[in-house]
Amino acid sequence: MNTAVKNSSRLASGFVNGVLAIKPLANLAKHQARQMMIKRAQKIGVNWLEEVQTLQSRDWQTDLAKVQNPKLSYPEYYLRSFHAYETGNLSWEAAFEVESAAYAVHAKIWPDAGAQGDAKLRQSYHDILKKQISKEPQDILDLGCSVGMSTFALQKVYPHAKITGLDLSPYFLAVAQYRSEQHHANINWIHAVAESTGLPDASFDLISIFLVCHELPQAATRQIFAEARRLLRPGGHLAIMDMNPQSEVHKKMPPYILTLLKSTEPYLDEYFSLDIEQALIEAGFKAPTIAPNSPRHRTVIAQA
Repeated sequence: MNTAVKNSSRLASGFVNGVLAIKPLANLAKHQARQMMIKRAQKIGVNWLEEVQTLQSRDWQTDLAKVQNPKLSYPEYYLRSFHAYETGNLSWEAAFEVESAAYAVHAKIWPDAGAQGDAKLRQSYHDILKKQISKEPQDILDLGCSVGMSTFALQKVYPHAKITGLDLSPYFLAVAQYRSEQHHANINWIHAVAESTGLPDASFDLISIFLVCHELPQAATRQIFAEARRLLRPGGHLAIMDMNPQSEVHKKMPPYILTLLKSTEPYLDEYFSLDIEQALIEAGFKAPTIAPNSPRHRTVIAQA
């Protein structure tokens, strides 16, 4: 990218940050971003509002009690508003909408992918995993598993592995618990902080972090990498699938779209400026491989 384009990108980013510093404008951007996602979902045949109503009609207390750690202390960064929710992921609303939102967001990755864009994105990630990790993992940890979409997808790829899903949101995990009963899936759900899981040393062959790092400040990302290194057995792998800062799609994003995106992703600048290769090496990993797996995503694989 030449100097003129770089300067233009910085100016656009600076302008967007200035707009979002004004709370009424930030709230408007969040509202617009959410409405855009709902409309896109409906357009591709994903019944966002109907699905939320279905989930709202259940009594969730039993599922919540199965997964929640009531003594857990949340890191400060997790208490910020993001994804257009005032309380971030710490709400039923966020937990009920995340699946539909994933289908809507990923519908535009490839032309005409529609509702299949999400599955195609996960498959592109798994194809790289299978190609680069020759020995099939027996114990897998899905860090930041959300409502289990990434966890269930991993289980299909590695049906004989013992799989654990870990997340900070008890609401997300309650939905994951419910979905695992629907799928008859045997997954261990853990409500814990990814920076300090409390899990035993060297207990996993593969740790997957799917679309999480862009939601984190750099300090938390570095701590999570160090924790992943502790949890991996010798020769084990950490695999990360996330937005690709080098993607032409992101470099050329119009300021209006960038505003909507940043209004729901407060740590995006920190993620885009992170030298992820160096951060992994500093955490004790070998130099990682980095490969694009969609027009705007990349897969990073580092070995312990």
